[in-house]
Amino acid sequence: MSNNRNNNWDFEDEDDDDEFQPVTFTAEEENSPLVRQLRKQLKAEKRRAKEIETKYQDLTVAQKERILKDVLESRGLNPKIAQYVPSDVETSPDAINAWLDSNGDVFGIKTSDKPAIPEGDIAALQKMDKTITGAESSSSSDSMEMRLANATSEEEILSILSGQ
Repeated sequence: MSNNRNNNWDFEDEDDDDEFQPVTFTAEEENSPLVRQLRKQLKAEKRRAKEIETKYQDLTVAQKERILKDVLESRGLNPKIAQYVPSDVETSPDAINAWLDSNGDVFGIKTSDKPAIPEGDIAALQKMDKTITGAESSSSSDSMEMRLANATSEEEILSILSGQ
């Protein structure tokens, strides 16, 4: 029995999977029902592939228009600006916003470096800041507990509790 287990089979077709190589038939094979049926199926598949490609392109265009419209609306801009955005701009909100930031001066768009914070948010942040500023930290509560534990008289405990 041989220990040589090299299975190096020669498959020339594997390297050419991506390339279409037409098959030639003899005159007799050319008119066979199988070849006619295969040609008919090939024609139907080519038609189907073209329809799918067309639908894909239409959906891609519609998606880009929708994203562009949403970005313009979110920034409060005129939707007519969409016609001036080049087709090579990536179809993502970040890419469209970047393009608008770099070319906005052409359309009279003023870009600000810091985002506008709504007044309600500012008031809520100020309220939180006041609450946090007056709160005790864990270290101050630990020291108060220690001071209470070390207190020797009733007056000293009352003094600690009253915050003096």
